[in-house]
Amino acid sequence: MSEIQDYPSSLRDPASRKFETFSYLPAMDEVQIRRQVEYIVAQGWNPGIEHTEPENAMDNYWYMWKLPMFGEASVEAIIAECEACHKAHPQNHVRLLGFDNYAQSAGASMVIYRATAI
Repeated sequence: MSEIQDYPSSLRDPASRKFETFSYLPAMDEVQIRRQVEYIVAQGWNPGIEHTEPENAMDNYWYMWKLPMFGEASVEAIIAECEACHKAHPQNHVRLLGFDNYAQSAGASMVIYRATAI
């Protein structure tokens, strides 16, 4: 049996917190982000972008970046909005969601930009 790795995290250290599946992996590069956006578009989901301070990442409420992009099928437009949010809030985590109209829930949710050190 393989050894299970422990990921040390602490409420006192916001940088150590894990808050979604991909946060246990290295940060996504541009190609990986593009693939996630392409998947959301292929599913017919509506992309949404949110951001929050690292110390509040465990909270349920994240700030919405504009309105969800209802019906948006342009991968380039979605990526541009994600980058604009990250540029406007470099000290915050930026999360991409894919809202599923049928299930009335988020079909995808991932942090695509982690806060930069201040």
